[in-house]
Amino acid sequence: MQYFFDLTPFWVYFVVAGIIFSAYRSYNLGSEQKKLDLKVIEQEGEVFMKRIAEERERRNKSVNE
Repeated sequence: MQYFFDLTPFWVYFVVAGIIFSAYRSYNLGSEQKKLDLKVIEQEGEVFMKRIAEERERRNKSVNE
């Protein structure tokens, strides 16, 4: 094993560390983006449900009159 480390240039360790760090950040940012997307979708759903309720009330008023 020591032979492998002796033959490997030092900059290879930085490249490997950069790849690992990039994968870690990509995973974390992806999960944060997914949470944000779900939150936005939920807010849009609430607006849509509010519009449906208002339309339902408007129709009930017009039927009762």
